[in-house]
Amino acid sequence: MLATWLASSVAAQNQLGESLPDARLKYPPPSDVRVTRNLEYARYGDRRMLLDLYLPPDGPAVRPVIVVVRGGGWHSGDKDGFGFIAGYLAAAGFAAVSIEYRPTEEARFPAAVHDVKAAVRWLRANAAQRGLDANRIGAIGGSAGGHLVALLGTSAGHPELEGPRGNAELSSRPAAVVAMAPLTDFRLTWSQPNGKDGVAFLGPGLTADDRRLLLASPVTHVTSTAAALLLIHSRIDSEVPYQQSLALKARYDAVGRRAVAARDTATIPFEAWLFTCCVPILTYIFFAAARENFFISPTITLYR
Repeated sequence: MLATWLASSVAAQNQLGESLPDARLKYPPPSDVRVTRNLEYARYGDRRMLLDLYLPPDGPAVRPVIVVVRGGGWHSGDKDGFGFIAGYLAAAGFAAVSIEYRPTEEARFPAAVHDVKAAVRWLRANAAQRGLDANRIGAIGGSAGGHLVALLGTSAGHPELEGPRGNAELSSRPAAVVAMAPLTDFRLTWSQPNGKDGVAFLGPGLTADDRRLLLASPVTHVTSTAAALLLIHSRIDSEVPYQQSLALKARYDAVGRRAVAARDTATIPFEAWLFTCCVPILTYIFFAAARENFFISPTITLYR
């Protein structure tokens, strides 16, 4: 099953312009992956926050689980947009959830952060019922989703970022995070032409010393207890500068927490490695992090 799925996904590397909606249609979950859709993980008044749960057809009774967080500039997309990644993970033997979060037009920062953290807490609260390992929760996201999972991995317990809904008594800390093309320091981009989505995400009236720039930036939250981190970022990324990943890695290094930047994606456009890199790398990082023995060579080869 996984070999067939991997082969079809690798074929996408030659279709670099393919959009996520197209990918959703072209790479549906393998037929024997079990998908339960529209599970409610939190509620804000009448607003139900939903996720889709992807499970392998068989395997151990208790599985590690990965939260999949879509991109889209914090304003567009849905939980189906990265569903192919969740299906890919389930084909590899993981449980995975593809979540929705509130877009900028509905609720500004830190609403989306609250949502991602609530999803992790929902997994912990429902782990026994769903056959999930509450101690081995990971997260993967790209672009805006990369920012959200990076913040998830660095800010556990922060009172302004946890949010009031969804099993608030439980921890939102993941064991490991894979952040693809994440924005990690808003102070470097908010005033740039390509920073308009970030400004909309944070809200009006930003100034250079606005504390929202710090609060929303994963680099400002890194401690020695931050989740193990893998960064996948292209040096030719025209939307989110590669330096954003380097800045977060530097903060991890400064506190003695290992983070790895996968360098062989240096000249690979964003769309290609979304389809091809996720499972092999995430599999390794997740289990290594869960054993508290996290190590990946920084020169690991992702592409030939």
